[in-house]
Amino acid sequence: MGRGPDRSVEIISVNKLVSMQINIKATAIELTPAIYNYVMAKMTSCKKFLNVEDEEAIKFNVEVGKTTRHHKEGDLFRAEVNLNFNGQILRVEKTEEDLYAAIDVAKDELIEQINNFNKKKNTLFKRGARALKSVLKGISRGWRRQG
Repeated sequence: MGRGPDRSVEIISVNKLVSMQINIKATAIELTPAIYNYVMAKMTSCKKFLNVEDEEAIKFNVEVGKTTRHHKEGDLFRAEVNLNFNGQILRVEKTEEDLYAAIDVAKDELIEQINNFNKKKNTLFKRGARALKSVLKGISRGWRRQG
């Protein structure tokens, strides 16, 4: 059970010209086609939650593997996802008794982080818009008083 090869792939959607980079790395396990396809499917499903203009700037770095080789109760598997988009970095690391469960939990946590990031961005935009509105109201009230 050696270290599996790194695989990098570019996804191009048929619906519109969309591309993103997904790097998958296996540690202490072999990267089988089943694991590879499963990770690809889970990471491409996260793309719909990202609000980005340049979808080529989306980069997933995924590492899956065993944590150690000496557990008495069985193997522990780990899934780590680093997502780079629009200059932002989101990171998730999950450990489970099943590799596929670790990938699922990591994907769910990543989607939650993406949603929190989007809410924060929208909140800051609305706060700025409110401040601008109050400034404009103040200017218009002052203009009316002078005339």
